Amino acid sequence: MASINTTINVNVPADIKEEANNLFETLGLNMTTAINMFLRKSIDEWAIPFNVSAKKPSKELLDALQEGEDILNGKIESKGYHDVDKMFEDILNDK
Repeated sequence: MASINTTINVNVPADIKEEANNLFETLGLNMTTAINMFLRKSIDEWAIPFNVSAKKPSKELLDALQEGEDILNGKIESKGYHDVDKMFEDILNDK
């Protein structure tokens, strides 16, 4: 059976495209071949052929985000400043 080609249009940042082209050229490939390799490997493994994960946020970040939510929701009273020197004085004395 003859293979029928189709076109895929993908938007990527220009710098990413340039870096990828440089890499593929070094490997003796072009963009089309590299993308076809990715698609075939994905089909063969029936998965993304590399680990896709998100970095778990630190406890400090989660605590800070919760504090921000609590301030927005009025659970914690926030303090505002009109004097930068007073703000730094409070920050430095808050240890």
